[in-house]
Amino acid sequence: MVLAAAASQVNGYFQAYPSLRVALAPWLDPKPVLTRTATVTEVVARPGQALQSIWHRPRGMPKTGTVYQVNIPGVTSGFAARPGYLYLPPAYLARPRPQLPVLVLLAGQPGDPRAWLDSGQIQAMMDGFAKRHNGLAPVVIMPDDLGSDFANPLCLNSRLGDVQTYLTIDVPNWITSHLQVRPPERGWAIGGFSEGGTCAIQLGTQAPRLYRFFVDISGQIEPTLGSRQLTISRAFGGDTAAFARVDPVVVLARTRFPRNAGVFVSGADDRVYTPQQQSMYLAARHAGMNVTFMELPGGHDWRVWRGGLEQNVAWLASRLGITGGAR
Repeated sequence: MVLAAAASQVNGYFQAYPSLRVALAPWLDPKPVLTRTATVTEVVARPGQALQSIWHRPRGMPKTGTVYQVNIPGVTSGFAARPGYLYLPPAYLARPRPQLPVLVLLAGQPGDPRAWLDSGQIQAMMDGFAKRHNGLAPVVIMPDDLGSDFANPLCLNSRLGDVQTYLTIDVPNWITSHLQVRPPERGWAIGGFSEGGTCAIQLGTQAPRLYRFFVDISGQIEPTLGSRQLTISRAFGGDTAAFARVDPVVVLARTRFPRNAGVFVSGADDRVYTPQQQSMYLAARHAGMNVTFMELPGGHDWRVWRGGLEQNVAWLASRLGITGGAR
């Protein structure tokens, strides 16, 4: 009863499960496991050309996208990741298929990748965009960056694990070997909420050519295990310089990123994370990034996290070359 009451309070705070069906979704709605998609003829846009300007809906294209469970091994990193999830938009399921860009989405901590499916309602969100754009939407991959619900390896390479290598080498290698998508050297996008938002700006500064665009929703000012001292001690063996090399605020202060762009989102009632997001936004702008700050009604909860992504799908699509607009 105590555990149930505690879970109810957590759910009330984060608005994670709007219904019992959502809470039971992993058992009621298991997803098929993807092995590899078939190779078909691709429609490829030139750099600077909007994909929607050359894409024509073929006969037989599904009206909705499909979600799969995916197993992405830590071949290079050694990271023991849990299963992730993959959303393929209707256009990807067509023949021929367009060469679509990639959006990597990360959940918060505690949590798991499926949060974006059940609480984030990512399929309905992306299907809605695709319906308005002839089936076009980003391919969305939702990998694990924690290892377990309550672990926190900080999305870095440290004594806690080589998660940065997992997300910048293992995950991209799996994507390009299993899917037909826009090549990573043309720039993908990364996003996340809470710890996943912190990870988004970290990788935006650590791997800026791979993840040129990001959406940081309710992220922190720096990777943390609770305090800077504890983080440096546990993750870096007390090496302050090693922490500074991956601290996004420090990186943004010493490096310019004129080709990168992002959005920072936070809740109007979030007194802890909103000031941190505002500081991060100013640091990114100072580093030459093309960034915006968005404040939404709500606190540190799914009202903001889901809305923060949904209100920026069109922005991502324009940046990733699906639609026309700023690049």
